[in-house]
Amino acid sequence: MQGFLILLAALAADCPPYSKGATGGDYYNAEDAKGLTVVETFHFGPQVETLQRGMTGTLGADLGYTLEHFPNHPRALAAMARLALRSKARQAPGAPLTVECYFQRALAYVPSDGATRALYGAYLLSMKRDAEAVEQLQAALEFQETNAAAWYNLGLAQVRLKNWPAALASARKAYGQGFPLPGLRQQLKEAGQWREPQSFDPMVAH
Repeated sequence: MQGFLILLAALAADCPPYSKGATGGDYYNAEDAKGLTVVETFHFGPQVETLQRGMTGTLGADLGYTLEHFPNHPRALAAMARLALRSKARQAPGAPLTVECYFQRALAYVPSDGATRALYGAYLLSMKRDAEAVEQLQAALEFQETNAAAWYNLGLAQVRLKNWPAALASARKAYGQGFPLPGLRQQLKEAGQWREPQSFDPMVAH
């Protein structure tokens, strides 16, 4: 039991919870967002978002600063995930915390944030953690049913898991909402699982 408690303490130390300060909070909250311009001006300019270079130090440090103030900043979360994936590391160079920790902190602070869950699901999919990706993407779609990218990524994860009916249903949702990439449809076709949606013209009763 003591060893388990030590492990929990170590995990908490590796991923401390978000603590709101004078500036920051929920990215989507109008009152909290009053400090967003200052944070973005000095730490999240276009060169940071596109992973070209940092503004005050390393890319990871500037992204970490942004997420330390606005944990569910969607573009900063996406950039942090891309930076870590590019570096082939769980923790982006210069970032104080792991990518997973940033997602967990964001969701602990705003559990109903569908955008964060969709981004987390996409990251897990990139890490080939398909069952976990499905869990996050399904949760995201409970809050954002019209998120075509989330439906698409959910379909990709279900293809990997060979859950064909669910993959086809997700694909139809994604393409029905106008998602442009053909990869999911192609994977289903190659597996012999793609079915074109059937049009239905109801007969008029006389």
